[in-house]
Amino acid sequence: MKTETEKIGWLGKWLVAGRPWSLPASVIPVIFGASLAATVGWVKLQAGLLLLSMMAMVFLHMAANMLSDVVDWQRGLDREITPASGAIARGLLIPEQVFTGSIVFFVIGSALGLVLVYLRGRLVLYTGLFGLSLGVAYPWLKKEAMGDLAVFIDFGLLGSFGAWVVQTGQFSWLPVIWAVPQGMLIVAILHANNWRDILTDCEKKISTMANHLGDRGSRRYYGALIFGSMALIVAFVLVPPLFGLDFPSLPLSVLIVVLSWPQAWKLWKKARGKNEGQTGDPADFISLDGATARYSLSFGLLAVCGLWLDYLIGLLKS
Repeated sequence: MKTETEKIGWLGKWLVAGRPWSLPASVIPVIFGASLAATVGWVKLQAGLLLLSMMAMVFLHMAANMLSDVVDWQRGLDREITPASGAIARGLLIPEQVFTGSIVFFVIGSALGLVLVYLRGRLVLYTGLFGLSLGVAYPWLKKEAMGDLAVFIDFGLLGSFGAWVVQTGQFSWLPVIWAVPQGMLIVAILHANNWRDILTDCEKKISTMANHLGDRGSRRYYGALIFGSMALIVAFVLVPPLFGLDFPSLPLSVLIVVLSWPQAWKLWKKARGKNEGQTGDPADFISLDGATARYSLSFGLLAVCGLWLDYLIGLLKS
């Protein structure tokens, strides 16, 4: 009988190493930022530039995932296989191979980024360098309880802002501010992982937000990220017009994200069960990070659909 290593081909091993289930966390902000440029900034969406932006982000994200896995393995972390485990824990690749692959993926992602710099200018370069620095430094930032902030800025804010700049060639705070809810959900994915790993992280003296907050504090933090992201979207849509603020509001159609409420509530029940001793499948909590990633994808796609729905309505009225 073939082992798992023998069953999975060469390409499959590297896909596992890159942890593809996590990629929507970086790709959706890019799509959101580009959609903002086209629907709110009213520039013509350049599909080729969007595709190139997404490819660059995917390679850089996978590179960061692999580098993080190598460093965690060297620290004695993540030795047990979970649904989110990479290729090292599963015995598909050795750490040296994954480290080399990480360098290759960083180079490919950076090369794609340089093409965007050539096409769209220096602001793309500065944005990319900042994001690349955070991605490379993440394993060490995580050790000092700064991992949440790193992914919030890198994937959530810079992903949206960078895509806006690629499409418009101009600076704006809108893609940064309006990307905050999606950024919060990306942090929730990481926090679900760190919450599960509190005991092993403490043993290895790895400092994360989950470690500082403890079990119950982690539950509250998770709830604030999940429900706070939706509350912010509602605020971005309703508060400026209701209070006469001199600040743009998100289109009313973006409130379509409330359709993801049942999915958010299911996540909260899984998280709450961890602290309140509710009966249920223990695997629910173990796989909470993956479930949160799926929710982040649904939330982001609904927000993007809301933007384009408003755009189409505007075209029909004109």
